[in-house]
Amino acid sequence: MITLSSRVEFSSEDMKTLKDLMRRWSSCKRYAYQRLLEGEERKELKKKLQVIFGLNSRYVDDAIFKAKEVLKACEGKGQNPKKVIFGGRSLFEKLKKNHLQGKKRQELKRLWIEARKYRLYSRGDRSKQGNLNIRLLFKEEGLYLRVNVGNKKWIEGKVYRKVSREKDKWIDFIWSLQVAEKTKKYFPYSVELFIEDSKLYAYISYEESIPQVVITKDSGVIGIDANASPFHLALAEVEKDGNLVSYQPISLHELIGRKREQREYLAWHIAHRITDLALEKGRAIAIERLERVPKGYRGDGKAQLRKRFQQWAYRSILEKIKVLAKRKGIELIEVSPAYTSVIGSLKYAPIYSIDKDIAGAYVIGRRALGFKEKVPVNYLKLLSREEFLQYSLAKLEERKQGLKEELKKEGNKYKRNALKTEISKLNKDIKLLVNLLSSLESEPETRQPANLWKEQVREEVKTSYKLWQVLRVALTLPVLGKSFVRDFSPLKSVLVDWDRSVKRLAPIPGVGAMASSLPETNQKCSLIHFW
Repeated sequence: MITLSSRVEFSSEDMKTLKDLMRRWSSCKRYAYQRLLEGEERKELKKKLQVIFGLNSRYVDDAIFKAKEVLKACEGKGQNPKKVIFGGRSLFEKLKKNHLQGKKRQELKRLWIEARKYRLYSRGDRSKQGNLNIRLLFKEEGLYLRVNVGNKKWIEGKVYRKVSREKDKWIDFIWSLQVAEKTKKYFPYSVELFIEDSKLYAYISYEESIPQVVITKDSGVIGIDANASPFHLALAEVEKDGNLVSYQPISLHELIGRKREQREYLAWHIAHRITDLALEKGRAIAIERLERVPKGYRGDGKAQLRKRFQQWAYRSILEKIKVLAKRKGIELIEVSPAYTSVIGSLKYAPIYSIDKDIAGAYVIGRRALGFKEKVPVNYLKLLSREEFLQYSLAKLEERKQGLKEELKKEGNKYKRNALKTEISKLNKDIKLLVNLLSSLESEPETRQPANLWKEQVREEVKTSYKLWQVLRVALTLPVLGKSFVRDFSPLKSVLVDWDRSVKRLAPIPGVGAMASSLPETNQKCSLIHFW
């Protein structure tokens, strides 16, 4: 979908008529939004709105369509749909401030009214010469916009648009309109009118002709993973046989602190850079299929991380990559994001000595090619040992106790919230290991102590647990020492040479502060020694 902007001028009388229409349509959209929240159906709502607002069926249908878009956007962002503010939350919050008076307040109120009340949208229709309610017409004086204002009345305004470069999409659009007028083979285009700073503008959107896909995943892919800390994209080039060819990061720090228009420009630049790389390498593009991008929450005690999430343009960049990939004939594959980071961190980051984010992009690329990620045999051996799981459990309990002590001393409520969140996550991890230990202890006859090092985890455990999640819990904090790490190289020896890296399970008299609090049978926790 291509969207072009232009300015439109009507006579003063026609402008008054148009403003009244825009006001009624905007009210219709807000009313439709509230009724959709209440569960009303489109068909019944459409009949009711025509009578209430004096609009034709197409205008009403378009108002309902726009209301549904707002509702869908809220759900995608994880926002409360009942707290939507039409006209913009930023202006609304400023107007609420009591100290604003005089011209400054009047100016803000004018902008608020323009954003809230003066909108009009009409979807395109091929059978109605492109658009029935708002149509572009060619006259001797130039290009005009004709608007249906009801009661079989139309008003016309002149369209102004400067063309500053040869490849401006406006040139192609006008040429397509002229061809359609001559051949009578029309194409649909949607028009949205809005007032900004007392001037009328139009957004014109239409579907572009998409070339045939010439670069497919049969030639390999470039997997893309996005990360908030550090704020960047990780790219991994994957051969069709699943092997890693090359990789690189693309920093997104230049997006932080920029205005919306600047972020959009930079996002397009990054998307062009990625699609051009795919063309150069002859690879398809693989990305995560994300329904919702987390943005953090107020009061979580992690202000710096939240700030980065709030300015995260990942979804915007992905959409632009999708658009450019279609335009350039590149196949784009969306895959499930489940456990890509965990698999990359534990399986490929140690082996290839790469960053965990690059490893995550590598997993995305492999998943797009159809490869399944099996848990390495040596990891399964770890999960078959009660001693190792007991040790991991003790380390988690020790960390939990330490956080509780910090919580008692912490006076800042936001930092307390952060500590409580981490303790809650630890409780879930502890429960996961306790359940796994219980399953191991429930069927001791299935375990062969003499061949314990060579035995894989039983099928019951494989089907009962998400093993990658269990591995993350059992390895990250207990073995690597932190809940969030970037260096997974200590795990390489475990993956490559089990007999050499894990020499023995040595009993330890006390494992941290929590060893004494474990049941008597669990006090003989053991530590895996990595060489």
